[in-house]
Amino acid sequence: MISWLIVAILAYLFFGLGSFGDKLVLDGKPKPKSYTFYVGVFGLSTLLLIPFVNFSLPTSIALAWIILNAIVRILGTYAMFVALEKFDVSRVMATIGATQPIFIFILTWIFWGPQAMTMTDILAFILLFLGSVIISIEKNIKITKGYLKITTFASLMFSLSIIFTKLVFESQDFIQGTIWMCVFVFLFTLFLLFSKKTRKEIFAKKMVSNEKTQKAFLLAQVSGGVANFLQGYSIYLAPVVFLAVINSLRGIQYIFLFLITLFTSFFLPKLLKEDLSTRIIFQKIISIIIIAAGLAMLAIY
Repeated sequence: MISWLIVAILAYLFFGLGSFGDKLVLDGKPKPKSYTFYVGVFGLSTLLLIPFVNFSLPTSIALAWIILNAIVRILGTYAMFVALEKFDVSRVMATIGATQPIFIFILTWIFWGPQAMTMTDILAFILLFLGSVIISIEKNIKITKGYLKITTFASLMFSLSIIFTKLVFESQDFIQGTIWMCVFVFLFTLFLLFSKKTRKEIFAKKMVSNEKTQKAFLLAQVSGGVANFLQGYSIYLAPVVFLAVINSLRGIQYIFLFLITLFTSFFLPKLLKEDLSTRIIFQKIISIIIIAAGLAMLAIY
C-alpha cells in the first residue's frame, strides 16, 4: 500500500507546482478552448516513452475505456477553464477538488460494486477529505447557480476520467495505457480546430505575452504532465477501494502550494506577493495537522 501512497503524494507535489504556475499565468482570464487544446498537445510528450516499451495496439475493451476517458477528460478540462474564466482560480480548484472524492466513492460502487474498507481506512479517508476541505475554504464564499453547475460538471468529468483510467489499466499495461489515453485526448482536441474562431485564437498570437508568464505556463504544463503521470501510476498500483482516498489526498497539493506561495511571498515578492493573514496561516496549520493524521493512519496500516 505504501507504494501507491508515496507515488500519489509525489503527484500532488507536482500538482502544487503546476497550480503555482497557474497562479502566475492566470492573472488574466484564460481562453478555455485554447488552454484545452494545448493541454492535449502537451500530452503527446508521452510518445517519447514508446522506444522503452513493447508498444502494441490496445485490446478492444481497453480501447472503449480509452475513448471514454479522452472524452470526459476533455470535457472536464474545458469546463474547468470555463469556470476559471468566470470565477476565482483558487475557489474553482478548491470546489472541484473537494467534490471529486465523493463522486469517485459513488462511482466505484456503481462500476465495481460495494467496496469493503476497514475502520482505519474509513477514518483516514474522512480525515484526508476533511483536511482538504478546510485548507481550501475561503472567506466570504459566494456560490451561485452557474458556479455550482460548471464546477460540479467539471468535477464529475474528472472523476469519471479516474474511473475509466483504472478500467484501462485493468486490461492494459501502465505505460501503454497512458500513451494511448494521451494520444486519444490529443486526437479529440483536434476537433477544436474545426472552428475558425478557435484556430485564430490558438495560432494568431502567443498564449502568454511576456517572458515571466511564458516560463510560468511552461512550468504549469510540465509539472501538470509529471503530476498526471504519477497520479496515473498511483491509480494503476492502488486497489479499487482506494481510488477515492487517492483523490482525497488533494489537500497535500494545497499544502505544497501554500508553502511554495509562502516562500515566494517572503523571498521573491516581485514574482508573487500574497497577503497571508494570521487567520489564513492558522487555518492552513490546522488542516496540515488533520491531513498528516490521515496519512499516518494509511502509512501505519
